[in-house]
Amino acid sequence: MAWSTNQLADLAGTTLRTIRHYHEVGLLAEPERRANGYKSYGVPHLVRVMRIKRLTDLGLSLTQIANLGDGDEHPGEALRELDAELAATIERLQRIRADLALILHQEAPTDLPSDVAAMIAEANLSPQDRSFAVVLAQLLSPDTLTKYAGTLKDYSKDPAIVEFDSLPEDADEQTRQSLAERMRAMPYMQEIRDAFPHADGLYSDAPRGVEHARRTVIKVMVELYNKAQLDVLVRMAG
Repeated sequence: MAWSTNQLADLAGTTLRTIRHYHEVGLLAEPERRANGYKSYGVPHLVRVMRIKRLTDLGLSLTQIANLGDGDEHPGEALRELDAELAATIERLQRIRADLALILHQEAPTDLPSDVAAMIAEANLSPQDRSFAVVLAQLLSPDTLTKYAGTLKDYSKDPAIVEFDSLPEDADEQTRQSLAERMRAMPYMQEIRDAFPHADGLYSDAPRGVEHARRTVIKVMVELYNKAQLDVLVRMAG
């Protein structure tokens, strides 16, 4: 007894469109036709469709199934590869869930790694300083970024930082020099010097290199801070 295309699809628990697609991509051989021209499917066709459906349910693509051919009822190698891919995906999703749990628990922003965002949130940075920290997150190694974020705990508590954040662009020479000296003496600056004694400082192990990190930081600072603030930062480093 032969089946029509509709009957085959119904028995296999799929759709007429799917059966036609299997034909189009070469996964299912064309059956013989009856005298009236209608397709006539047999048991081998049903078994083939069931196998394709099962493998796609497991996660193999139609291209992968096509590469297996018709005779391999137990494609061990392909299934082992799929299992390894699924294990990696599960591990990645578990990391994402753990990260999401931390973000939701801390009500943390999403533009920084969760642990770094938590430390930076405690520092109560200005919008400019926070944007600067987000850029640093793209430039520094994860370990260096975490270490840098840890130095920020006393950053915004210093009166000199409050003055710097509101420094007008037309601040006079004396004001800028005085502020630079006070900022240089901040405990935060000593923490930075202690944490990063290397000549290249924060950028010594930057993934894309020291020069790339420096060029990017200069460009970002010019955009974020006004001329008086930039002058104070230069004086601090001098």
